[in-house]
This record gives sequence, C-alpha cells and structure tokens, in this order.
Amino acid sequence: MDTEAQHTERDRSSGETEERSRSARMSGPRSAAAPSPEAAPAPDTAPGGDGPDATGGRGPFRLSWRRTGLVGAACVVFLLLLSHFVLQPFLIPSGSMEPTLQVGDRILVNKLAYRFGDAPERGDVVVFDGTGSFVQEPPRENPVTGLLHGAAAALGLAEPDETDFVKRVVGVGGDRVVCCGKDGRLTVNGVPVDEWYVHLGDAPSKVPFDIVVPQGTLWVMGDHRSQSSDSRDHLGQPGGGMVPVDRVIGRADWIGWPFGRWSVVPPTAAFDAVPAPAAGRHG
Repeated sequence: MDTEAQHTERDRSSGETEERSRSARMSGPRSAAAPSPEAAPAPDTAPGGDGPDATGGRGPFRLSWRRTGLVGAACVVFLLLLSHFVLQPFLIPSGSMEPTLQVGDRILVNKLAYRFGDAPERGDVVVFDGTGSFVQEPPRENPVTGLLHGAAAALGLAEPDETDFVKRVVGVGGDRVVCCGKDGRLTVNGVPVDEWYVHLGDAPSKVPFDIVVPQGTLWVMGDHRSQSSDSRDHLGQPGGGMVPVDRVIGRADWIGWPFGRWSVVPPTAAFDAVPAPAAGRHG
C-alpha cells in the first residue's frame, strides 16, 4: 500500500479545513458590525413621504392645523345658518325689559315660533325689526363692518343692530288698549290687566293713550316702563308706534347666558281674561 500518498491527502484536507475556519472567524465580527444596506432602517418620514413626522413639526402638523381650520369654519357656517333660520342668540343691550331681562343677558330667539301660521299673542316677548315703526331711516354704515357686525350679532357676540328691539306684546290687531283706567291699570278691550312683570315702582304708563291696534300690527311695551322707548314714544309718527307682524324676528323663549340665569323667559297669564276684540274693529 502507498502510505505516503495517504499522508499527503490527509495533510491537504487538514490545511483546507484550517483555512476555512480562519475565514469564518475573520468574517463573523465584520458582518455583525456592518449590516448590509438592505437591512438598514429608513429614516422617519411623514405618512405622505414629505419630510419628518409630527415631531419634526412639518407634514402632519400642517395637516392638523388645516383640518382644525376647516372644522372651525364649518362650525361657524353651521351656527350662522342655525341663527338665521332657527334659533338666534340676542344680546340684551339695555334695561328696558327689566326685571324680566337684564343687561348682558343673551336670550335665544325662536325663529320658528311664528313660521307656520301662528301669530304673536298678548304677553309674548318678541324681537323685531323696528325699521319703519321705531326707526324711520336705518343708519348708514360701511358694508364690510356692517357684515362683520351682523355676523357677530347673529352669534350673540355683539350688540344687536340699532334697528332691532325686544319688547312685550300688549295689544294685537283689533285690540283697544287704554292707559290708564280709573284704578290706574292698563286695560285691553275694557278688561284691567294685572301686569306683575312691570318693574317694581313703575306706573303702567306716565303717558296716557287710548288706541286701537290695526290688523296685522302689534302694540308693544317694555317691562321697565320708565326706561323703555316703545310704542308710546312713536304715537305721533308714521305708523303710530305699531309694529307690523311681518317685522317680528321671533319670540324670546330662553335665557341662555349667563349660566346663573339659565331659564325660560317666564310666560304670563296676565291677559288670559282679555276677550277677543269686538267684531269689525280694524283700528
């Protein structure tokens, strides 16, 4: 047997095995320290791939502000539509309706109260446009500032237009309203009215009057009679202080602000005993 050839083969195999071992030891640490490019994590990016994420203050941050602005604009539009058609906040600017309504109260005016055939009734507290009755010529104003003020007033954030008023209905079409009777009280269609809502210490009226309310109009007065400019103050003017029913904006049903005065506007039964106006009376 050729023993020398066998020794040569074993020596060659041992050398190749040792060479492979050395290669494995040298390549192992290098692979762990330097991962392949394919395994390297990608830098943080925004969902749209446009710059850093929200922590970087760019992509998502801009989107969130844009979304907030759109939601805010939609809310304002919704409130303006609600105010225009359904329920309008109205800031009370004076004490003419004390004690029922106080300066700074924000009432909610029900614009649907008279939309479906109902008409204002005696005792209702109404908001109306006094153009042509309490104000003969509306004041002129800058269109831009007028638009901004109108929007703020519609949201209850500013005083109402100079042509808007809040008063109590005392007489409706056909009623004869007289002040004052022998007992010092206001009478409607000959019946004395117990006006418990009138400001303490005020007389029903220091201005005497005897009027018949034309059909389609209202006779209105403030609850703080000594501090209210109402139908009495316009007796000698065109229209005689009568407010056309179609100028009524709505009925004041609730006090919404301040929180301590949350309540309904108190209804009154003061006119329950008043009969309907005499047939054929048209003013």
